Amino acid sequence: MIEVRNIFKFYGSTKAVNDISFSIGKGELFGLLGPNGSGKTTMIRMLTGQIKPTSGSVRVHGVDVLEDPIRVRELAGIVPEQETPPSFLTAEEYLYFVAKIRKMESYEKTCEKWFEFLDFGDQKNSLCKDLSRGTRQKLMFAQAFLHEPELAIIDEPLINLDPVIQRKVKDFLAGYVKNGGTVFISTHILEIAKQICTSIGIIYKGKLVYTGRLDDPTLQRRNFEDFFLDLVSRPGNSGTGLSIPAQYA
Repeated sequence: MIEVRNIFKFYGSTKAVNDISFSIGKGELFGLLGPNGSGKTTMIRMLTGQIKPTSGSVRVHGVDVLEDPIRVRELAGIVPEQETPPSFLTAEEYLYFVAKIRKMESYEKTCEKWFEFLDFGDQKNSLCKDLSRGTRQKLMFAQAFLHEPELAIIDEPLINLDPVIQRKVKDFLAGYVKNGGTVFISTHILEIAKQICTSIGIIYKGKLVYTGRLDDPTLQRRNFEDFFLDLVSRPGNSGTGLSIPAQYA
């Protein structure tokens, strides 16, 4: 569903993403973890065709992102880092707008389902500019899954959500993957990844320093937080992205 090969992204002389390669198969819930500023959001913007890599290739859902970024955004459900629904539309108008853009038919019931599921139906007639950050996050999550995509790409999926809605979203994502969907998330919150992901990548200063499955016996025997902190705080970490550190083998 996602294939990234030798991606670089430079901003001037700064390597925001430095020679990253990975692939994600159908039915995975992959979490890209890393401290703030490590390159997670830059990676998502390249996956969704919002920015172009300096070099390398990206295929999403079988589509070359460089050649057809609009097609990628048609196929995938996307929740960006910043929740920015149009301020002049109500929450309901925005979901209807998204449904029409995606050429959905009989979308009213689908929209109502999401208002009910995420418990913000009382805000559907409120202008987006007047919604709380948590409610805007609910709205952006709903629009991403409105067309029942096979792939979702989400930047910080649970940010600004209260514990009740967080649990609903985590349960939804688990069910979505169990039914054959694929999810790519980025987050700096380790507990989220530990609870919901099937596989992870750890990015640090633009380098992928680890990839693997969360059910790997080595990870199961170790403290996940200590493992992560060791990788992102080791001086001179070259970030091979290929193996467990020697002390954890």
